Amino acid sequence: MTINYQYKNIQSPTKITLSDEQAAGHADHWRILTDDMSHDVPEWLQKMIEKAAMPKGLNPNVSAKDSCLLLSEDQPCHINQVLAMKDGKPECFINAYPCVDSPYGLHCKIERIIANDNSHDAVLRLRTADGSIIYAFDQLYTANRHLYQRDTSYFVNFSAWAHEIKLSEQHEVIMVEDQEAIRYHRAFNDIVAANDGQIPDDLQEQIKEWKPKTKEQMAPVEINLGHMCAYLFGDTLGQEDEAWCQGQVLGKQETLFNSKPIILFDVVILREQDADPFVVRIGALKTAQTASIKVHDYVQANVWLQAAIYKENQKSQNATSQSKAS
Repeated sequence: MTINYQYKNIQSPTKITLSDEQAAGHADHWRILTDDMSHDVPEWLQKMIEKAAMPKGLNPNVSAKDSCLLLSEDQPCHINQVLAMKDGKPECFINAYPCVDSPYGLHCKIERIIANDNSHDAVLRLRTADGSIIYAFDQLYTANRHLYQRDTSYFVNFSAWAHEIKLSEQHEVIMVEDQEAIRYHRAFNDIVAANDGQIPDDLQEQIKEWKPKTKEQMAPVEINLGHMCAYLFGDTLGQEDEAWCQGQVLGKQETLFNSKPIILFDVVILREQDADPFVVRIGALKTAQTASIKVHDYVQANVWLQAAIYKENQKSQNATSQSKAS
């Protein structure tokens, strides 16, 4: 009898380990939701235990016998809590942080993990199919930390908490007067429009041959920076998930987080030709300012960007929603 063995060399993404001193913690994130952390946060943590669920992430065999246990809630805005376990019982508290669920995401590869293994805080460096780089805090690092594989495409759900979100500056306008830049802009638009919205393979050659038909086509071009989509990640190691973004509000709804009114904004912050749009569900406390923001408005925000990777969403390349397993 012949026995055939198949060897698989599974490699994890590159990992950078942060010390406790380098890790920022979540004080600023709790301050998004309360001015009285010492009172509210312990109360919220105690309350969530009553209805806690165990999110599986990529792990189908989550067990209370694991060395660490991730607890969550089946709510649009909720708390994730990490506990150290011994003999199937909680031994001590490790970490807790507020989360936002999101139905929106992109297919990405994990290029690098920046983590503190004591607190189970981790920031993922993700590369999208079109080459964009995104940094996001990993909501499910405790459950997924041993399962991530290098060069594997995952569907990643993206959400955020807003430190601040407001209407973008509508008066920020650039006037393009350079004739060659104007010619390129007009030529590009004409050629793509004539090609049913698709970029032809010989685009650059067609742009070289393009000639204006009227004087108006070479008039200065006004670009409103307040109507742009943009995303800038943080520049401090381990805090790249603290981002600035600008984009258009596609949807708006209200929910509650421990009796606090929250507005959920669905905002597209990257929208490039021939690339899937980068849409993030952003949670913000309801105030007079946030309530005044309407669908189709352009906003700018300082956010804490989060990622969640669930096994259920890896079944289809067209996955658009996340699942939480209890």
